[in-house]
Amino acid sequence: MTLVIGLISGTSVDGIDAALVDISGTDLDIKIELVARATYPYPADLRERILAVCAGAAISMAQLAELDDAIACTFAQAAQNIQIGHENPTLIGSHGQTVYHKPPSQPITPIGYSLQLGRGESIANQTGITTVSNFRVADIAAGGHGAPLVPRIDAALLSHPQEARCIQNIGGIGNVAYIPVRRDNWLEKIRAWDTGPGNSLLDLAVEHLTDGAKTYDENGSWAASGTPCSPLVEHWLSQDYFYLPPPKSTGRELFGVDYLHQCLQDAQAYQLSPADLLATLTELTVASIVHSYRTFLPQMPQRLLLCGGGSRNLYLKRRLQVLLEPVPVVTTDEVGLSADFKEAIAFAVLAYWRFMGTPGNLPTATGARQEVLLGQIHSPLVVSA
Repeated sequence: MTLVIGLISGTSVDGIDAALVDISGTDLDIKIELVARATYPYPADLRERILAVCAGAAISMAQLAELDDAIACTFAQAAQNIQIGHENPTLIGSHGQTVYHKPPSQPITPIGYSLQLGRGESIANQTGITTVSNFRVADIAAGGHGAPLVPRIDAALLSHPQEARCIQNIGGIGNVAYIPVRRDNWLEKIRAWDTGPGNSLLDLAVEHLTDGAKTYDENGSWAASGTPCSPLVEHWLSQDYFYLPPPKSTGRELFGVDYLHQCLQDAQAYQLSPADLLATLTELTVASIVHSYRTFLPQMPQRLLLCGGGSRNLYLKRRLQVLLEPVPVVTTDEVGLSADFKEAIAFAVLAYWRFMGTPGNLPTATGARQEVLLGQIHSPLVVSA
């Protein structure tokens, strides 16, 4: 067994999810045990700075370097905290904090760009633990989107010999991995892409509606008290992104503050209450997922497994179940994998695979030309006496 820490802060910028994971086996035949898990919120001022940069705020190179260091320090502290009371881990896999993502677009920009802050070399030297970071760049260099990167882990941990499944992560952005029945060249049949907004617009709307007093709609209770505006959802679904064929990826650059402001402007004609607005934005997330499945999947799944923060939104989950009937909609918790910490677990596995010399990407998911090793390895400095 190899003890690995996985770290990630997603597009919701809620905080750092940390997972301490025991991993054994090779390639897809791995086994994991989640030893410890915790979420460490960002300091409020740091979160505000990150969100401002994600929204396009101009900063100097000195400010960018300082932000990079501040994020690395926060990630390093999370790694140090999660291992308290346990054996010393061998590796850290740190996704870092995405602040900008630009997918490739043929033929104008055939190679995409994705920037994650929280440099691995700093984390390695603060913790004394070899750290793997910058997981997306190798896939991007191979012509891929650098996203989504988790489907190969989904294949290893959540595939089934008799059941085709969709694994739907709902963070700030939603992404799906379609995992066919595990037989007959099944790995080549996996498909994955970003479905569109997850929690991003909902969280931004809650902050807007409460003047910053709240940052999310707990359990979807506020939205559940409203009524979705169907014409508005249909209008929003005409957005070009939803009709782009996979592989594809997106982020706050599209579904962020500017997009919310356009949604608010569109909603004025319908005189929606705050609850109705949240219900309608929630319905957009749900409808975009369902539209994505019906348009791009080779067949509908036999089961949908939810993970990420949005899996705790009971109203969103209920609406998915209604629109996808008769497909069962459950969380990955119900098949033995933590829905809240699956992404952190995934980056622990990617670090493990990098050290084992195992490719981490799936070209059918990211659009890369080939499988590649993901992540750059940073060893801590050894200070001589």
